[in-house]
Amino acid sequence: MTIKTAYEAGEPIWVDLSTPDVAHSIEFYGALFGWTCDTSRAEEFGGYANFSSDGKPVAGVMPLMQEGMPPVWSCYVCTDDAEKTTAKVTEAGGTVVAPPMAVGQLGVMAVYTAPDGAFFGVWEPKEHLGSERIDEEGCPSWIENTTRDQAAVLPFYEKVFGWGARVQPGYTEFQQGGSSVAGCMDMPEMAPDAVPSYWMPYFKAEDPKAKGAEAVALGATHVVEYAEMENVAFSIVTDPHGSMFGLLRVNA
Repeated sequence: MTIKTAYEAGEPIWVDLSTPDVAHSIEFYGALFGWTCDTSRAEEFGGYANFSSDGKPVAGVMPLMQEGMPPVWSCYVCTDDAEKTTAKVTEAGGTVVAPPMAVGQLGVMAVYTAPDGAFFGVWEPKEHLGSERIDEEGCPSWIENTTRDQAAVLPFYEKVFGWGARVQPGYTEFQQGGSSVAGCMDMPEMAPDAVPSYWMPYFKAEDPKAKGAEAVALGATHVVEYAEMENVAFSIVTDPHGSMFGLLRVNA
């Protein structure tokens, strides 16, 4: 079991789901991953609640915050100073969507867009660490930026988080301290022009094809039924409300 007790600045730390139907989303992800969700304090935090796996928080869920907002999974990176990170974002050419905001005693969050238009957030943890279980079945395991302007975002994230880039044919790995922490790829040519650059989470699945089929049986839709590339296998789906996420196995 991979239990996180601390995060370093620059590590992916949290993902959350914005959905038009919180109750149905809780039912869907509970059936798919075995997650539970305690909504007892949701009203206190604007409808926000935590999904848990084996009693450990792994992801968030909340209602859509404004009319016209699409259902989406959002990705957050750890910071030890959200104010300083915000300054780096603007200096590097990004845009502040939501400036640093204290969430009670839990931590500080902020949301931005990168130069390619992709939304991402940061979390400065206090009482709420972030995802406490990772790289286990049904838990967060990877985040990935699909972008229309890789040349612009690689130096951007280097300035903001200090990430290096291991550029390979077809895929880039953002690195920190010699370890890969996130991925980046060009927008597929077949994607409609209206599809913006975006970040997306992957959850671990020992059998991505079977887990993807299970998701579809629960009301999801395949985006990529199954694929293998070098040392990984994955499936990508949209949940019943249209939020996209991946199912990932990294082969030893």
